[in-house]
Amino acid sequence: MKPIFIAMAVISVFTVIVSFSSASVAGVPIFLACVTLAMLIQWCAFVPAYLQQTEKFYDLTGSFSFIVTVAAALILAGKYDVRSLLLASLVILWAVRLGSFLVARIHQDGGDDRFDKIKPHPKRFFLTWTLQGLWVSITASTAIAAMSSTEVVELSLYDLNAVIIWMIGFGIEVVADAQKRRFRERNGSDTFITEGLWAYSRHPNYFGEIVLWIGIALLAIPALQGSAYLTLLSPVFVFVLLTRISGIPMLEKKADAKWGQSDAYQTYKAKTPLLVPFVR
Repeated sequence: MKPIFIAMAVISVFTVIVSFSSASVAGVPIFLACVTLAMLIQWCAFVPAYLQQTEKFYDLTGSFSFIVTVAAALILAGKYDVRSLLLASLVILWAVRLGSFLVARIHQDGGDDRFDKIKPHPKRFFLTWTLQGLWVSITASTAIAAMSSTEVVELSLYDLNAVIIWMIGFGIEVVADAQKRRFRERNGSDTFITEGLWAYSRHPNYFGEIVLWIGIALLAIPALQGSAYLTLLSPVFVFVLLTRISGIPMLEKKADAKWGQSDAYQTYKAKTPLLVPFVR
């Protein structure tokens, strides 16, 4: 139970601090309400997932949580300025695209083997859902904080740069995912991809993910105030999560186990940057 308590302590402290700068509804900070909603969605989804021993709607629940929490922030704040509407639209567009892609992939693949050893154990499986709630809450925090702020700042040319950065990241992620899916359909999962964006980065989809959340953070900054600046940890959190915890380390370990003895793979690995294209 210790990891669950640690996860809950982290998200609780983070939420309380940021909530000091949030507008309120009926005395409840909107930021607190949105984070609570994100966590409750995960815990409610855990029950049928554990009873059915399935992870097939895990990714769908994560994407759904982004959509619901961002929409809730927008509606509860009642602040329909262009910045808030744009932030909500960009996050929802990303969530719909990623969610539909991941759901299609897991149904096509028949499951996600990362959960095979976790599902039978209620505490470990519950922890994965709790961590997903933490992921949703911290990743979306900058957008939620900006939308629930009492500040209304009109868009400027500065914000155009933020949107362009988001578009670049989003485009890279979409193209990289599509290229890998098409490659797998032609060659199966026993061959590693070296074409398209994957010729310039071993994880271009993750690079795009990090870049788009930087764009969201930059777009949100003008509307932030006080303790809400803490939410600028969002893109840092995404970077650390993908490069140090659950993303790249797991995939690199799996790839090494599968193709580590292959000279072609070792050559690809030596010549291709891990994350940032052209940066080794």
